[in-house]
Amino acid sequence: MSGPEAATAQTFFHGALARRLDRASRALLEPEDGRAVDFRRPAGEAALGQPTQVSWRIFKNPLTVFIGGMAAVILELAEPRVRTGVWEHTSFRKQPLRRLRRTGLAAMMTVYGPAGVAQAMIAGVRRMHARVQGTTPDGEPYSADDPELLNWVQATAAYGFLQAYHAYAAPLSQADRDRYYREGETAASLYGATQSPRSEADLDAAFAAMLPRLEPSPIIFEFLDIMRTTRIVPPVSRMLTPAAYLAQPMFVRAAVSLTPPEIRERLGLGASYGLRPFERALLRQGGALADRIVLHSSPAVQSCQRLGLPADFLYASR
Repeated sequence: MSGPEAATAQTFFHGALARRLDRASRALLEPEDGRAVDFRRPAGEAALGQPTQVSWRIFKNPLTVFIGGMAAVILELAEPRVRTGVWEHTSFRKQPLRRLRRTGLAAMMTVYGPAGVAQAMIAGVRRMHARVQGTTPDGEPYSADDPELLNWVQATAAYGFLQAYHAYAAPLSQADRDRYYREGETAASLYGATQSPRSEADLDAAFAAMLPRLEPSPIIFEFLDIMRTTRIVPPVSRMLTPAAYLAQPMFVRAAVSLTPPEIRERLGLGASYGLRPFERALLRQGGALADRIVLHSSPAVQSCQRLGLPADFLYASR
């Protein structure tokens, strides 16, 4: 194949993959009522953060957001009060796809959504949290609006998304990692967190302080089994959907591999949950590719358009 022919074939493949990935990403974020959220409106309304923020770059990558979200849930479920609240008061066990869609859409709205819409959504989440309370199997009371638990949930989410992008898409400098944590403070406070990490050092300190409370649980392994076996990617592509399903066990191990070693050991997540070298290389290739594909239906691209920026702003400005 000649040079021009090879370039044409590569462009065709890239475009076909982009269209399939775009449809899959759109379907994953579809609300329960089936009405797609248009992040392009209202035109000109700012988000909670600026499009030049590190978080805008990180959340545009569907592969690392998926892996990072799993890593965050593993860490959340390690805390017994959070674990009981999540498992007893959400639909994750019976309707994992519904829960994943709601969580994914909430994350995208927090980062990219018009500020007024994002604030209204977060206020609704807080009203729901105010009704969630109970007692762990060991008799410890919990409440979903407890600032200590909200601090932990915000810290684990921030960590998971950052580490997945850093490990599998594009390495970030120390300055960018610290800036990312500072950027998240506004949204974290809206959710009710009172001590969200403002740097990687803050994050490390928060993890060290919580370590004695973290414990293994069959629920963590049940969660991992759900993520391994549930068909996450909707049937929008004869090529992408089965390939993603076959890769899900690797994605689960990729998420486990992001958790700090001392926590992983404490939770009993042994060597069988580790990544093999070729899998790590494959994930880095996939993450880097996903970071270059402009998904025109994605919240990231639509939000740039809402602000009068080009569709490829987050890709061209890296």
